[in-house]
Amino acid sequence: MATTSATTATEQPRKRRSEGQWAIVFRRFRRHRMAMVSLGIITVILLASFLAPLIAPFEPDEIGLGRNYLPPMSVNAETGQFHILGTDHLGRDYFTRVIYAGRVSLTVALLVATISSVIGILLGVLAGYFGGWVDIVISRFLEFIATFPALVILLIIAAIFLENEQFINIPDFILAPLSAVLAVSERETKQVVLIILTLALLNWIIPARFMRGMALTVREQLYIESSRALGASHWFIIRKHTFPNSLPPLIVEYTLAVNTALVFESALSFLGFGIQDPTPTWGNMLAFANSYMFNHPWMPLVPGLPILLASLAINYIGDGLRDALDTRLQL
Repeated sequence: MATTSATTATEQPRKRRSEGQWAIVFRRFRRHRMAMVSLGIITVILLASFLAPLIAPFEPDEIGLGRNYLPPMSVNAETGQFHILGTDHLGRDYFTRVIYAGRVSLTVALLVATISSVIGILLGVLAGYFGGWVDIVISRFLEFIATFPALVILLIIAAIFLENEQFINIPDFILAPLSAVLAVSERETKQVVLIILTLALLNWIIPARFMRGMALTVREQLYIESSRALGASHWFIIRKHTFPNSLPPLIVEYTLAVNTALVFESALSFLGFGIQDPTPTWGNMLAFANSYMFNHPWMPLVPGLPILLASLAINYIGDGLRDALDTRLQL
């Protein structure tokens, strides 16, 4: 019996050692209950948003005369149509609007996080790996940008872009596929692209700092010196060593960047400087509901709860990834 227990105890570490790195990460992630629940929540929100044309009972811009301000779970007496979450001030179905709004808001958040992470990683790896005057120039530029209040600068840039959007040319190969993803016209898509560019202009600072710090750490390792001694190029070392060894914290940072972009887009739209109606976003839906919240208190909850749930879910997923990717924890 004792022999069997000892054999089982020795087989378990061997099995764990035979697992791949990402299998270990996934096993650790599954232990984080809130992260798993959050993953389920964000999956449901994403599926509902991107399957909106299939599950929405109405068109997002379908105005209904005489059916405005209907409360949730109500039936239109004239047409017999059922409105799960009621209707807004123009009689548009709130459930339809909120799932189409999630399609826009989440797409903006993902694209902003991706663009800003790419820019930040490129600048950060250049500063950290090469050092010297390259590091000085990029670091001083980072510090200069970081001194400005982010929301104020976003409001100014968004106002400039939106007031002069007719002078800004965006290629059709960008507008056409994005218009299909967002399920809006190309004219409305252009406004979305301008907001994406506005948010990406400032959100690259944090990934740049992350990448610079990781590159500074990795470049002092012995295997980097060995690669240089063997004649490896700078590009080879960055691609094969610096970036892969910096990937775990960058993955966590990316999830936080998605959350930051989601909140900033909602804030801009809420303040009237973001994506404008009739393109639905959670932010501009909340802005319209804010005007009627005292007479119809349920209206702000419809777009407000998805923002809260998505933000919390993304944060908990990032927390779970941070624990799963921490090499100091036991297997």
